[in-house]
Amino acid sequence: MDCLKKSSLFSLPIFLLYFSIILSFNNGVNASHKVFPGLQSTSTVDVKNVHRTGYHFQPPNNWINDPNAPMYYNGVYHLFYQYNPYGSVWGNIVWAHSVSTDLINWIPLEPGIYPSEVFDKYGTWSGSATILPNNKPIILYTGIVDAKNTQVQNYAIPADISDPFLRKWIKPDNNPLIVADVSINKTQFRDPTTCWLGQDGYWRTLIGSVWEKKGLAILYKSRDFMKWTKVQDPLHSVDGTGNWECPDFFPVLLHGTNGLDASYNKKNIKHALKVSLDVTRFEYYTVGKYDTKKDRYIPDKTSIDGLNGLRLDYGNYYASKSFYDLRKNRRIMWGWANESDTVNDDVKKGWAGIQTIPRKLWLDPSGKQLVQWPVEELETLREQKVQLSNRKLNKGDKIEVKGITPAQADVEVTFSFSSLDKAEPFDPNWANLYAQDVCAIKGSTVQGGLGPFGLLTLASQNLEEYTPVFFRVFKAQNKYKVLMCSDASRSTLKNDKTMYKPSFAGYVDVDLTNKTLSLRSLIDHSVVESFGAGGKTCITSRVYPTLAIYDNAHLFVFNNGTETIKIKSLNAWTMGKPKMNWSFGHSSY
Repeated sequence: MDCLKKSSLFSLPIFLLYFSIILSFNNGVNASHKVFPGLQSTSTVDVKNVHRTGYHFQPPNNWINDPNAPMYYNGVYHLFYQYNPYGSVWGNIVWAHSVSTDLINWIPLEPGIYPSEVFDKYGTWSGSATILPNNKPIILYTGIVDAKNTQVQNYAIPADISDPFLRKWIKPDNNPLIVADVSINKTQFRDPTTCWLGQDGYWRTLIGSVWEKKGLAILYKSRDFMKWTKVQDPLHSVDGTGNWECPDFFPVLLHGTNGLDASYNKKNIKHALKVSLDVTRFEYYTVGKYDTKKDRYIPDKTSIDGLNGLRLDYGNYYASKSFYDLRKNRRIMWGWANESDTVNDDVKKGWAGIQTIPRKLWLDPSGKQLVQWPVEELETLREQKVQLSNRKLNKGDKIEVKGITPAQADVEVTFSFSSLDKAEPFDPNWANLYAQDVCAIKGSTVQGGLGPFGLLTLASQNLEEYTPVFFRVFKAQNKYKVLMCSDASRSTLKNDKTMYKPSFAGYVDVDLTNKTLSLRSLIDHSVVESFGAGGKTCITSRVYPTLAIYDNAHLFVFNNGTETIKIKSLNAWTMGKPKMNWSFGHSSY
């Protein structure tokens, strides 16, 4: 990620990194680190507020991407993230830094890390934080050392450990700590994980890479955190998955929702390995066993490894990073949602990218998958509330949810139905399709049996625009399959063929014995984050309505299936805005 031009904080030359596009299929998002030389330092004087979020983390202007090194330290949450101070496309990247005591209200600070040394002269890319046993934080990050895109791993430490906000960071002269050997693709060698301490007294970290289309989680170990040695074999690798970005590796309890420190390795746990695949721009993970003696990770047989595996989020969600929150004994995941409009749109509006709402993460009681749910602190922003209960939805019915601000809302709804008999047969030809493809075939307007039913979010009064989030239940061989969709295809009347309007979807592994399905959607002007069945399946969509904006947005509950659906309970809130004093920090660039 690129270097800075001259600013009031520091003076640096501009270096342009020309990085090839990896594949055309990439979740509608430009491939990693694509440079727009004529635009990366083009600022917009008149920032457009239409579609800006109200309660998501978002600077007042310019480009943001990956959340970096989130951590909880001495009563303060820290969020670093990739930021371009001079434009609304990728480039000129620094580590912007904000702090909070509640994960909702943030104070922006000056950049924590930025290109300044020979070992990161051409870029300071993603990394992670580790709290050492002496209660001192340390950051590992990827530095770009030359115009050939050579990547190394560096470290930074606080200049003043007594500063509660850790404003200043030092990059010692013994950097870089880790340099690729001849067996590694040094231009695809990045994003070190949070380190964990083994029972043998060695620290370990993973670095994402690729070799001949095989994705790699390369393992390094160190006794003193300064001298690192590559372990002969990677912790894990998968053929045909391409470059692994932003790997994350952490333990999860077999029972309960509490989180664990990365170094925890006792009984009654599993491990999860998450990777961001550059070729698809989706987040994949497996659950399995960490063999500490062999330093190998083995996914469970129930965890599919590769492009058909589980995803953290089936929508516009990438480059996630988790951390252990000692304060509330939980693991929290941050993720980035890029724009789905065009580069020219981003330049015109003067901003691009948001951080999604931080999510608590734990292992489902089945042991087969992770569960995610918005952190409880988000509920402090809830204002006006409306409730519905025991309302029937026959085929073709829709009920408007009134009394809140639909463009900036939090909605929780539980649906019930009396029978599964009307579930449609699952076409065997769909077995080799992604859920997203099935959703495109069986959208919200296609009448079904048990479903489609759900929410019509960011809808115009007469439904010229809307983003439906819904379920549809199929009868497959000896089981039921629940499809969850977040369909942006009708989200806007804007006639731009280059705008990405996908029918995002995932299957929900849920027991239908009680004949209920729950849904929560966080609606915030241009983003809809949805959580199905208590967070088993998550989908984030970015949308850009032209009619359904501000007070002209509406929210409906609908059913388009022949089986009558009951709104067992619905609670919806207008969401307030968090306190973010952007007058300090970003404005000083």
